[in-house]
Amino acid sequence: MSDNTQDEEVLKQIEREVRMREGASKLLAACSRREQALEASKSLLTCNARILALLSQLQKMRKAQILQRVGHRPSEDAVPCMGKVSLSDLRIPLMWKDSEYFKNKGELQRCAVFCLLQCGTQIHDTDLVMVDRTLTDICFEDTIIFKEAAPGFQLRVELYSSCVVEDFSPGALGPRRASRLGGSVGCSSGKKIRAAFESAAVCGSSGGNVGSGSVSPPLSPDLSTLGPKYNLLAHTTLRIEHVQEGFKTHDLSLAATEDNPFWLPLYGNMCCRLVAQPLCMTHPIISGQLKVKLGKDLNCWENAYSVLKGQSLLCYRSQEDLESKDTPLLVIPIKKDTIVCVCERGSIHLSTQHQGEEISCTLTTHTPEDTQRWTEAIWQHIYDMGQWKQCCHQLMKIEMHSSRKAIPVRQGSLYHEIVTPSAPGKGHVVPDLSVEIRALLSSYYKESY
Repeated sequence: MSDNTQDEEVLKQIEREVRMREGASKLLAACSRREQALEASKSLLTCNARILALLSQLQKMRKAQILQRVGHRPSEDAVPCMGKVSLSDLRIPLMWKDSEYFKNKGELQRCAVFCLLQCGTQIHDTDLVMVDRTLTDICFEDTIIFKEAAPGFQLRVELYSSCVVEDFSPGALGPRRASRLGGSVGCSSGKKIRAAFESAAVCGSSGGNVGSGSVSPPLSPDLSTLGPKYNLLAHTTLRIEHVQEGFKTHDLSLAATEDNPFWLPLYGNMCCRLVAQPLCMTHPIISGQLKVKLGKDLNCWENAYSVLKGQSLLCYRSQEDLESKDTPLLVIPIKKDTIVCVCERGSIHLSTQHQGEEISCTLTTHTPEDTQRWTEAIWQHIYDMGQWKQCCHQLMKIEMHSSRKAIPVRQGSLYHEIVTPSAPGKGHVVPDLSVEIRALLSSYYKESY
């Protein structure tokens, strides 16, 4: 893909988020119900975060283009394969005071909370959850999947909270616009992107997305009068070393104090399932005809249709056997510590330690070009597995949950589960309004065109 094409693609994404942001702000101004306003405000914050991330990506791309023009060539080091990273079953325990939780004293403060998850330019938000002292855990049942993640990914999880005003009225949102969400937004990107950046930078600074020392431009008058406001309550960053099978606990960094009206008594941890599926574990890397010899027996050659995938080189009698999913003729282990040697006669020698034994084999192809192609593919595959580390020990399963539906709220506490957590249970249901909000936004955009 050329530099201009890449720039245009990112600019289109920015323009799309600008349009979504304008739609969310118009919807927010027209909301007559508190639940609608909370969802619209969440959409606005998410759009702002995406705009900031895309602008940052565009800046990096153009910097690389400038360096390339002045003679600085990009690094030709090996680049590892991408993969999917999934976060699910996110639960955050609360630590209410005895007088609040057990004796049910004091005002019943309610907060609307959600999580914003960012991995590079990919940003997702969870469903909205209403929290008060009757809950001991905040539960997000979403399964969030980042489809284009590198092994060096940094997945930032941010928890936002907004104090819910019980006596909500349309007047609480400031001057109200016409309830009809019609009219053209327009497609000129220049002024819109600059305006979006100004307001997004302010929103991003509250969420930790703007670098320290930067000065955020003032928020536009329309957005400054709109509410409700979400504030960053806590955050953490997950990396490849946090990827493990099962339900694990991670530390949270608090970003607010008890004096804040949106405060919730966090325990200081969050629990979730974080798994990764590198492409080298899920997709065939290379396939074709090979002559395979196990060990040192010169008379033990096999003609096989072979496929390199995951931790194995699978050898079938024919391509038809592969397509019919028959049992492979041979399964040769390929791991991140496999040694690859290219012999003078053009054969490829593989040596792997497997279950305490050394397994060796020799591969030959029909042409020197095929030998080079297989050699480079095997080297790249071993490099990929080395970069993805424990994610390649076995193929991890991404468990999908029903998205954007009613959210079960777990009864009981997570305090005793920090060391040995169990699967989430079922309880009361909090209504979800995101479908209604999306329908309103969809109606708005149809009228815009």
